Amino acid sequence: MGNPITSITFTCAELEQKDVELWAQDLAGNADYCLTFVDVQDNNNNCVPGGTVTVAGALTTESNDGVEDANVNLQAGTVNQFQMTDDQGAFSFPSSVPSNANYTVTPTKDDNPLNGVSTYDLVLISKHILGLEPLNSPYKMIAADANKSNSITTFDIVEIRKLILGIYNELPNNTSWRFVDQDFAFPQPNNPFATTFPETKSVAGVTTDQLADDFVGVKIGDVNGTAIANALMSTDDRSASTLLFDVQDRVVKAGEVFEVTFKGAEKVQGYQFTMNFAGLEVVDVVPGADMKLENFGVFADAITTSMDGENSEFAVKFRATKSGQLSEMLGVSSRITRAEAYSLNNSRMEVAFRFNGQGGAVIAGVGFELYQNQPNPFVNKTLVGFHLPEATEATLTVYDKTGRMLFTQKGQFGRATTPLRSTAHC
Repeated sequence: MGNPITSITFTCAELEQKDVELWAQDLAGNADYCLTFVDVQDNNNNCVPGGTVTVAGALTTESNDGVEDANVNLQAGTVNQFQMTDDQGAFSFPSSVPSNANYTVTPTKDDNPLNGVSTYDLVLISKHILGLEPLNSPYKMIAADANKSNSITTFDIVEIRKLILGIYNELPNNTSWRFVDQDFAFPQPNNPFATTFPETKSVAGVTTDQLADDFVGVKIGDVNGTAIANALMSTDDRSASTLLFDVQDRVVKAGEVFEVTFKGAEKVQGYQFTMNFAGLEVVDVVPGADMKLENFGVFADAITTSMDGENSEFAVKFRATKSGQLSEMLGVSSRITRAEAYSLNNSRMEVAFRFNGQGGAVIAGVGFELYQNQPNPFVNKTLVGFHLPEATEATLTVYDKTGRMLFTQKGQFGRATTPLRSTAHC
């Protein structure tokens, strides 16, 4: 009638499917309509007698760092809502639970399983198993239980090592993070598995806002608290010295099969690294004393190794696919397994190959490397790691598949692997 209705208001008395006519009219005055419906719902429970309450809380690590981008689920009758935590680990469901209703909060996070995990964690777990240096909190013990068996055994070490070596992309029997109700008091702190600990929080007959539904986040595999829990944190990649592996340099001929011995120049508590090779094929790996084949991962163009113990000597049998100088065909890398070692006084060390001993040695450490972003895929933030052999200025640029620049960041960065945060909007 020349007075089109462009909006309709419904009340709490009309929570149902309502039939409507959807009209269209062109500039010449031609008009027509179709019949459809609107499903009127009360998603915020504004129509519930007695009102609604807000549920909120935070996910933080044992050291009180917020766990970012965790998924929190709220269930209360027909209410089923999800929210991602912010960089403080906080979440909130405002006016979401009907008064006098029951609700359950469940946090989950299962990405970047290598976050904070290294062979040094295996050193500490081994000391715990042997009784030499027990883990001193129930949360660290939960982190050590990689296979979720409610116990800490050498099989947990085997599972975490496969993750470090690049054999696993994720732990097959566990998630990357677990969350424990912060209000829960462990009856036996030296054995958190003696009783079932709550990984959800439930409240019955709620009548007031619940603003402290907090949880402690546990990064599985990380028993020394080095995981990056949020975008506000940074890592300290400084190293005190370098663990050198002595290697005898030589000329190799195409088709030749030969054995190369790698011997650490000093005693350490453990180490891990990736060995890149070019023009070579792996025929066999010869573990040293106290080592097993499970300390190694073999790939088409690399070998990864992880050892928690003082022995640092092993050998690899290669077949040359081309002629060349051995020192130019082998190199230390962090491409798959990050290159680092752990001194007897618990300091972090770099790793490098030293060819032909101390006299006229050729030392080959980790050079310029750019690593896979973590997590991948990501929601709106990701960490990009790279290695610089010396402190310098670096620029990171991200392009899409058409060559269009999406992101760039320049800065002064220190020597070693540095996570650089980038934010992408899709």
